[in-house]
Amino acid sequence: MATAEHRVEERIVGADWALDEFERIHFERCEFIDVDLTEAALAGCVFTNCVLANVRANAATFTRCALLHCVIRRSSFFDATFDDCKLTGTQFLDCTLRPLHLVGGDWAFVLLRGQDLTGTKLSGLRLREADLSEANLSRADLTGADLGYARLTNAKLRGADLRGADLAGVQLRGLDVTGARIDLAQAVLFAAAYGADVRP
Repeated sequence: MATAEHRVEERIVGADWALDEFERIHFERCEFIDVDLTEAALAGCVFTNCVLANVRANAATFTRCALLHCVIRRSSFFDATFDDCKLTGTQFLDCTLRPLHLVGGDWAFVLLRGQDLTGTKLSGLRLREADLSEANLSRADLTGADLGYARLTNAKLRGADLRGADLAGVQLRGLDVTGARIDLAQAVLFAAAYGADVRP
Protein backbone atom coordinates (compact mmCIF):
# COMPACT_ATOMS: atom_id res chain seq x y z
CA MET A 1 0.00 0.00 0.00
CA ALA A 2 1.30 3.46 -0.96
CA THR A 3 0.59 6.12 1.67
CA ALA A 4 1.14 9.79 2.48
CA GLU A 5 3.14 11.03 -0.48
CA HIS A 6 3.09 14.32 -2.36
CA ARG A 7 3.94 13.82 -6.04
CA VAL A 8 4.27 16.90 -8.24
CA GLU A 9 4.45 17.28 -12.04
CA GLU A 10 5.07 13.61 -12.76
CA ARG A 11 4.20 11.97 -16.06
CA ILE A 12 3.04 8.44 -15.38
CA VAL A 13 2.68 6.32 -18.52
CA GLY A 14 1.49 2.72 -18.78
CA ALA A 15 1.59 2.00 -15.05
CA ASP A 16 -0.16 -1.18 -13.92
CA TRP A 17 -1.81 -0.27 -10.62
CA ALA A 18 -4.65 -2.78 -10.88
CA LEU A 19 -5.75 -4.05 -7.46
CA ASP A 20 -3.29 -1.69 -5.74
CA GLU A 21 -4.19 0.35 -2.64
CA PHE A 22 -3.41 4.06 -2.19
CA GLU A 23 -4.01 6.15 0.90
CA ARG A 24 -3.57 9.90 1.34
CA ILE A 25 -1.45 10.39 -1.80
CA HIS A 26 -1.50 13.92 -3.21
CA PHE A 27 -0.88 14.16 -6.95
CA GLU A 28 -0.41 17.73 -8.16
CA ARG A 29 -0.17 18.72 -11.84
CA CYS A 30 0.54 15.10 -12.80
CA GLU A 31 -0.28 13.32 -16.05
CA PHE A 32 -1.63 9.77 -16.10
CA ILE A 33 -1.50 8.15 -19.55
CA ASP A 34 -2.71 4.58 -20.21
CA VAL A 35 -2.70 3.80 -16.48
CA ASP A 36 -4.57 0.70 -15.25
CA LEU A 37 -6.43 1.28 -11.98
CA THR A 38 -8.81 -1.66 -12.37
CA GLU A 39 -10.20 -2.66 -8.97
CA ALA A 40 -7.76 -0.31 -7.22
CA ALA A 41 -8.73 1.16 -3.84
CA LEU A 42 -7.99 4.84 -3.21
CA ALA A 43 -8.74 6.45 0.15
CA GLY A 44 -8.19 10.09 1.05
CA CYS A 45 -6.21 10.73 -2.15
CA VAL A 46 -6.11 14.15 -3.81
CA PHE A 47 -5.61 14.90 -7.51
CA THR A 48 -5.10 18.62 -8.17
CA ASN A 49 -4.92 20.01 -11.73
CA CYS A 50 -4.09 16.57 -13.10
CA VAL A 51 -4.70 15.10 -16.56
CA LEU A 52 -5.96 11.52 -16.89
CA ALA A 53 -6.02 10.11 -20.42
CA ASN A 54 -7.10 6.58 -21.36
CA VAL A 55 -7.11 5.55 -17.70
CA ARG A 56 -8.90 2.31 -16.85
CA ALA A 57 -10.52 2.60 -13.44
CA ASN A 58 -13.10 -0.14 -13.86
CA ALA A 59 -14.47 -1.38 -10.51
CA ALA A 60 -12.09 0.98 -8.71
CA THR A 61 -13.15 2.46 -5.36
CA PHE A 62 -12.55 6.12 -4.48
CA THR A 63 -13.30 6.88 -0.83
CA ARG A 64 -13.19 10.48 0.44
CA CYS A 65 -10.96 11.41 -2.48
CA ALA A 66 -10.73 14.77 -4.22
CA LEU A 67 -10.23 15.33 -7.96
CA LEU A 68 -9.96 19.09 -8.22
CA HIS A 69 -9.93 20.87 -11.58
CA CYS A 70 -8.72 17.74 -13.38
CA VAL A 71 -9.21 16.87 -17.05
CA ILE A 72 -10.22 13.25 -17.66
CA ARG A 73 -10.25 12.09 -21.29
CA ARG A 74 -11.35 8.80 -22.90
CA SER A 75 -11.19 6.99 -19.56
CA SER A 76 -13.36 4.18 -18.22
CA PHE A 77 -15.01 4.10 -14.81
CA PHE A 78 -17.22 1.07 -15.49
CA ASP A 79 -18.63 -0.18 -12.16
CA ALA A 80 -16.46 2.32 -10.21
CA THR A 81 -17.52 3.70 -6.82
CA PHE A 82 -17.12 7.29 -5.61
CA ASP A 83 -17.92 7.45 -1.89
CA ASP A 84 -18.11 10.98 -0.40
CA CYS A 85 -15.71 12.42 -3.00
CA LYS A 86 -15.15 16.00 -4.14
CA LEU A 87 -14.72 16.64 -7.87
CA THR A 88 -14.99 20.42 -8.06
CA GLY A 89 -14.33 21.75 -11.55
CA THR A 90 -13.25 18.41 -13.04
CA GLN A 91 -14.02 17.70 -16.71
CA PHE A 92 -15.07 14.30 -18.09
CA LEU A 93 -14.50 14.14 -21.85
CA ASP A 94 -15.63 11.05 -23.83
CA CYS A 95 -15.53 8.82 -20.77
CA THR A 96 -17.40 5.63 -19.86
CA LEU A 97 -19.33 6.26 -16.65
CA ARG A 98 -21.88 3.45 -16.54
CA PRO A 99 -22.63 1.75 -14.32
CA LEU A 100 -21.33 4.22 -11.73
CA HIS A 101 -21.93 4.03 -7.97
CA LEU A 102 -22.08 7.36 -6.13
CA VAL A 103 -22.52 7.83 -2.40
CA GLY A 104 -22.95 11.54 -1.66
CA GLY A 105 -20.18 13.98 -2.47
CA ASP A 106 -19.59 17.36 -4.07
CA TRP A 107 -19.52 17.47 -7.87
CA ALA A 108 -20.08 21.23 -8.19
CA PHE A 109 -18.88 22.83 -11.42
CA VAL A 110 -18.14 19.39 -12.93
CA LEU A 111 -18.35 19.13 -16.73
CA LEU A 112 -20.38 16.08 -17.76
CA ARG A 113 -21.50 17.41 -21.12
CA GLY A 114 -22.85 14.66 -23.37
CA GLN A 115 -22.07 11.86 -20.91
CA ASP A 116 -24.32 8.80 -20.66
CA LEU A 117 -25.65 8.60 -17.09
CA THR A 118 -28.75 6.58 -17.88
CA GLY A 119 -30.20 5.05 -14.72
CA THR A 120 -27.39 6.37 -12.52
CA LYS A 121 -28.17 7.02 -8.85
CA LEU A 122 -27.26 10.66 -8.23
CA SER A 123 -29.48 11.20 -5.20
CA GLY A 124 -28.20 13.74 -2.69
CA LEU A 125 -25.23 14.66 -4.89
CA ARG A 126 -24.11 18.29 -5.05
CA LEU A 127 -24.13 19.17 -8.75
CA ARG A 128 -24.39 22.92 -8.30
CA GLU A 129 -23.45 24.79 -11.49
CA ALA A 130 -22.41 21.53 -13.14
CA ASP A 131 -22.58 21.32 -16.94
CA LEU A 132 -24.93 18.46 -17.85
CA SER A 133 -25.77 19.80 -21.29
CA GLU A 134 -26.76 17.01 -23.71
CA ALA A 135 -26.15 14.40 -21.01
CA ASN A 136 -28.41 11.36 -20.95
CA LEU A 137 -30.06 11.35 -17.53
CA SER A 138 -32.95 9.11 -18.52
CA ARG A 139 -34.24 7.14 -15.52
CA ALA A 140 -31.54 8.72 -13.32
CA ASP A 141 -32.27 9.06 -9.61
CA LEU A 142 -31.76 12.76 -8.80
CA THR A 143 -33.84 12.84 -5.62
CA GLY A 144 -32.54 15.46 -3.22
CA ALA A 145 -29.69 16.45 -5.53
CA ASP A 146 -28.47 20.04 -5.59
CA LEU A 147 -28.84 21.09 -9.23
CA GLY A 148 -28.86 24.79 -8.49
CA TYR A 149 -27.83 26.78 -11.58
CA ALA A 150 -26.73 23.59 -13.36
CA ARG A 151 -26.76 23.66 -17.17
CA LEU A 152 -29.17 21.09 -18.57
CA THR A 153 -29.49 22.32 -22.16
CA ASN A 154 -30.74 19.43 -24.34
CA ALA A 155 -30.25 16.96 -21.49
CA LYS A 156 -32.48 13.86 -21.57
CA LEU A 157 -34.52 13.51 -18.38
CA ARG A 158 -37.15 11.02 -19.51
CA GLY A 159 -38.28 8.89 -16.58
CA ALA A 160 -35.84 10.59 -14.18
CA ASP A 161 -36.78 11.07 -10.53
CA LEU A 162 -36.30 14.74 -9.62
CA ARG A 163 -38.31 14.85 -6.41
CA GLY A 164 -36.69 17.02 -3.76
CA ALA A 165 -33.93 18.22 -6.10
CA ASP A 166 -32.94 21.89 -5.94
CA LEU A 167 -33.68 23.34 -9.38
CA ALA A 168 -33.02 27.01 -8.51
CA GLY A 169 -31.69 28.93 -11.48
CA VAL A 170 -32.07 25.98 -13.89
CA GLN A 171 -33.43 26.79 -17.36
CA LEU A 172 -36.43 24.44 -17.31
CA ARG A 173 -38.15 25.54 -20.48
CA GLY A 174 -37.54 23.07 -23.30
CA LEU A 175 -36.40 20.17 -21.14
CA ASP A 176 -37.81 16.76 -22.07
CA VAL A 177 -39.17 15.46 -18.78
CA THR A 178 -41.61 12.93 -20.25
CA GLY A 179 -42.41 10.41 -17.52
CA ALA A 180 -40.17 12.16 -15.00
CA ARG A 181 -41.26 12.27 -11.38
CA ILE A 182 -41.42 15.75 -9.85
CA ASP A 183 -42.84 17.15 -6.64
CA LEU A 184 -45.45 19.90 -6.29
CA ALA A 185 -42.90 22.69 -5.73
CA GLN A 186 -41.10 21.66 -8.92
CA ALA A 187 -44.40 21.52 -10.81
CA VAL A 188 -44.87 25.19 -9.95
CA LEU A 189 -41.36 26.00 -11.26
CA PHE A 190 -42.04 24.19 -14.54
CA ALA A 191 -45.38 25.92 -14.94
CA ALA A 192 -43.79 29.32 -14.33
CA ALA A 193 -41.03 28.49 -16.85
CA TYR A 194 -43.74 28.11 -19.49
CA GLY A 195 -45.35 31.41 -18.61
CA ALA A 196 -48.14 30.23 -16.34
CA ASP A 197 -49.44 32.68 -13.74
CA VAL A 198 -49.15 30.44 -10.68
CA ARG A 199 -51.23 31.59 -7.73
CA PRO A 200 -52.23 30.00 -4.40
